Amino acid sequence: MLTQTNFAKTCGAVQVLGNARIVTANAEFIGTVVIENGVIESVEPTDKLALGAEDWAGDWLLPGLVELHTDNLEKHLSPRPGVLWDAHSAMLVHDAQCAAAGITTVLDSVVIGDLDKGGPRAMTQHSSIKALHQCRDEGLMRVEHLLHLRCELSAHDILAVYHQYADDPLVKLVSVMDHTPGQRQWRDLASYRNYLERHRSFTDASFDAMIAERQADQRVYAVPHRQAIVQACVARGLPLASHDDTLLSDVQLAAQEGVSLSEFPTTLAAAQAARAAGMAIIMGGPNMVKGGSHSGNISAMELARCDLLDIFSSDYVPSSLLLATFMLSQLEHWSLSKAVCTVTRNPARAIGLQDRGEIAVGQRADFLRVRMNRVGMPMVRQTWLAGQRAF
Repeated sequence: MLTQTNFAKTCGAVQVLGNARIVTANAEFIGTVVIENGVIESVEPTDKLALGAEDWAGDWLLPGLVELHTDNLEKHLSPRPGVLWDAHSAMLVHDAQCAAAGITTVLDSVVIGDLDKGGPRAMTQHSSIKALHQCRDEGLMRVEHLLHLRCELSAHDILAVYHQYADDPLVKLVSVMDHTPGQRQWRDLASYRNYLERHRSFTDASFDAMIAERQADQRVYAVPHRQAIVQACVARGLPLASHDDTLLSDVQLAAQEGVSLSEFPTTLAAAQAARAAGMAIIMGGPNMVKGGSHSGNISAMELARCDLLDIFSSDYVPSSLLLATFMLSQLEHWSLSKAVCTVTRNPARAIGLQDRGEIAVGQRADFLRVRMNRVGMPMVRQTWLAGQRAF
């Protein structure tokens, strides 16, 4: 978002940023970056401040963060049980939080098909996508929003909804997922019940009946729905992600289908198999920050120590991306440059975006100004999209 003070520097003028602690894809140094017309023109290591350059006083200059999977919008669409919020209002607040967290490209992950028939996801899937388009078209967004379709395979209506949006030009990623209790993320039914009872309670009989119904739906729908969606994505050249791979057979199936990303593998064996199959491994930033999975699965820290982590997703906390990155950089065999790639270049390249994700000549000038505060927390001071101030 432009302000009076930076308008002259971003309206066709050259920006010169000096005395910055620049993090490239393979190095970290004090230097100067020159930006013209929203594109990085030069990156030079130097401790001399050029005449007229903006002095960054040693703050980090990082690429803008690229987010492939965030559920953050859902929190604003349904802020409390039984409450549905205006989708345009929810979208703009979500957008502002992304900008404040340093995210310059975000794939809003919209669940299509809902195991909770008549639940908030079913009630907001269409309104959220409509609001995304309208807010983009009106130029209301601070950062760039694209679309990630999360396909709940056991939902009876998933194919009709998928085909409604499959050719939307904003769709850059499709994931196939199955949250049927008793497998993948929810192997432990006690953990599943605890998760559901955040918002409502069950008697033992009603819980058992719900489990039986969902497992019955899975037997009918999951396999044919998965086959149809995978075939349609391959035909369109859309990147595919699997979700919550747990068993070797889960990964083997995904590899046979041409899946290129493994989202949140729940076991070490699944992550190892995904790496062997050439898939990029995505883990949650909150998992890293909290020191483990909220549902009892493998920790991002453990996978990072095994060098089985390629991409971080903020999942449900946008600010987790930057904090997880700096935590990752403290691990053995992880530099800050390598860690930053997990939230910039790696996710961008995974969905075919070649014009962003690095502080390098010719890249779009999406970048952040970051400073460490007194308690050791990296703080986003400024966010820039294509050379224009977004936060």
